[in-house]
Amino acid sequence: MSCEILILYYSRHGATATMARRIAHGVEAVSGVSARVRAVPPVSEVSEATAPPVPDAGPPYAALDDLAECDGLILGSPTRFGNMAAPLKHFLDQTTSLWLSGALNGKPGAVFTSTGSLHGGQEATLLSMMLPLLHHGLYLVGLPYTEAGLTATTTGGTPYGPSHLAGAEADRPVDDTEAALCQALGSRVAQAALRLGAPGDPRPA
Repeated sequence: MSCEILILYYSRHGATATMARRIAHGVEAVSGVSARVRAVPPVSEVSEATAPPVPDAGPPYAALDDLAECDGLILGSPTRFGNMAAPLKHFLDQTTSLWLSGALNGKPGAVFTSTGSLHGGQEATLLSMMLPLLHHGLYLVGLPYTEAGLTATTTGGTPYGPSHLAGAEADRPVDDTEAALCQALGSRVAQAALRLGAPGDPRPA
């Protein structure tokens, strides 16, 4: 049986979505591993409004079953004042049942982000997304400095996970170095999932 890695993200202007696709390519470059890409809906500014059940474009919205069924989890979000965006936090706040059952315990996890400015809170945002992963018992996977892009980049890229400099107008594309680091993270999480055990195998307690 193959392993499946869930790439779960929120994207406002498209850069985080592009990173998610690059990470998926890295996941699927590892034999026996596939990627499941899911988004979270925006949070309404008025309590009466709700998002449609199916997005107009992009991947399907995530459900709790996506997390329960995955063999690894990679979270992505743009930066909001050095923290993950509210839509991703809102979704994670609904995962108490998975925490109580230990559904994610012992699986590999990782994070990625995009910011408008070079020092706009990339690392703080990545660290904020790691906290719920630790509470759920996932093993964190980062990027080692054996990845040449970490020392070559002049835009995004951290040992805590891939990052992207989108620019003040959110119009700067993901460059080759940033894309390579995304793919490297996907491959690392996929390899970690294989090492930790095939689907159905007992997870470490």
